Amino acid sequence: MISGGRLVARLLKAEGIRHVFTLCGLHVAPIYAGCVEEGVALVDTRHEQAAGHAADAYARLRRGLGVAVVTAGPGVTDALTAVANAWAASTPLLLLGGAAPTFNQGRGALQEMEQVDLFKPITKWSDRVAATELVPTFLARAFRVALSGRPGPVFLEVPWDVLSNSVDEDGLVWPERYRTEARCLGDPKQVERAVALLRSAERPAIVAGSSIWWDGASQKLAAFAEASQIPTFLNGAGRGTLPAGHPLLFQLARKDVLSEADAVLVLGTPFDFRLSYGAEPTFGAGTAVVQVDLDATEIGRNRPVDVGIVGHSDAVLVQLLDLWGGRSRRDPYLARVREREAERRERQRSFERSDQVPIHHFRLAKEMSQVANASGDPTWVADGGNWAAIAAKVVELKGPGRWLDPGPLGCLGVGAPFAMAAALLDPGRPTWVIQGDGSFGLNGFDYETMLRFELPCVVVVGNDAAWGQIRLPQVQMFGEDKSPATRLAPTRYDRVVEAMGGVGFHVTRPEEIRPALEKAAASGTVACVNVMLDPEAPASSGAQGYAV
Repeated sequence: MISGGRLVARLLKAEGIRHVFTLCGLHVAPIYAGCVEEGVALVDTRHEQAAGHAADAYARLRRGLGVAVVTAGPGVTDALTAVANAWAASTPLLLLGGAAPTFNQGRGALQEMEQVDLFKPITKWSDRVAATELVPTFLARAFRVALSGRPGPVFLEVPWDVLSNSVDEDGLVWPERYRTEARCLGDPKQVERAVALLRSAERPAIVAGSSIWWDGASQKLAAFAEASQIPTFLNGAGRGTLPAGHPLLFQLARKDVLSEADAVLVLGTPFDFRLSYGAEPTFGAGTAVVQVDLDATEIGRNRPVDVGIVGHSDAVLVQLLDLWGGRSRRDPYLARVREREAERRERQRSFERSDQVPIHHFRLAKEMSQVANASGDPTWVADGGNWAAIAAKVVELKGPGRWLDPGPLGCLGVGAPFAMAAALLDPGRPTWVIQGDGSFGLNGFDYETMLRFELPCVVVVGNDAAWGQIRLPQVQMFGEDKSPATRLAPTRYDRVVEAMGGVGFHVTRPEEIRPALEKAAASGTVACVNVMLDPEAPASSGAQGYAV
């Protein structure tokens, strides 16, 4: 005989899940027992939202499934934001929610509420497992739905009796070969049209997003960029797929290049607010667009496209390469793009060298990037507003899968949970968190979880004692006297982490930045570097905005 809780654990293990994120509750205790019996590690957080975020990052980094288990009622609702964030970011997150036993449902049981319908608008599938013998079938479908096509979250409610009851193991139908890993090629005629359009363009550009990481297409993207000699811009999880210093990777000249381009290849990134919905000022009105996306409903959303290709990024890039032929020559065009990039870089460099007090965001970002990269090949987690957006313009990534941010939902509070997943999956790789002082307050207590599980990281708090990304435009629109609710205290977050058992450093002057960061990197534990920043610097340097 085997219990429903152990069935869940055995199926998760078969799917390759080594860690499950949770916050304890008796409704899901049979799953815990099963995980112990099956050798699946449980990581218990301080908030269910953090458990969901950690499972989200776990999925992104391993390009597979992430799993969180939460108790009924408030446990489930606490995890709702994490599921919504995974939905917006197309992350295959499986949330398992406990529930009262079926024989007590509708009678006013503890923490009883309608949970399945709550998740239907923000998941690919939301359902209730009605019997223990159905656990294998439901979990196999959950894995398949979450990982197929455009990935996304799934919610399954599993009542107490379904988990605690046992069934005859020999009588179960165990799921096998329940999903495909086949890649979807683009329509050959559309690929031919794309090659013809891009080859004839005088000012082409490439914008590559998260699908490059999910599809494992980094090498193919680099090969196509080099064959076509097209300047390339990255966003989302696509960051790092071309390493810093690659001759065709550009960042700061994006606005100029895309607005003036006569043709743009858009790979696996939607025409949402990060790309001005495909319109000006990001793209010119007459720009020809080749859009590649696995989801056909994304093709042509918000703007017309000249060539739409449905397929996996890696497969389509192979098709483009096969038809491209020899290496193109675009020396004069690339020289102009590099000149634009250099101009923007030099202007930014003046802020990076700033000796002002309070400290300028760009100065901190530059020092942080240099120290972190000198100590290894770190994974970066961005959790904040203006400080995270500015750091994104400066931090140099050494490879793919090194950048984690919330995604298009813009959800704060991912810092500690994302760092937790990164440190678990790759203990030898340094983890650095670009932490806003506002966002620290959402899940900052989960640095205690990281200390408890001996997961080191460096947390660099950009402290402007405000919700800066909101305060600055709010003041511009309504004036200082009509901009309440945007100020914070200059809290010593370094001491908060010290109280949890980590180490902390407080920085108020530019010359103190590097020594503090170096000590934090060498500490081997959770180290918080609390840096007091100039709240007006983002506006005065023209860098206010969102990390894209």
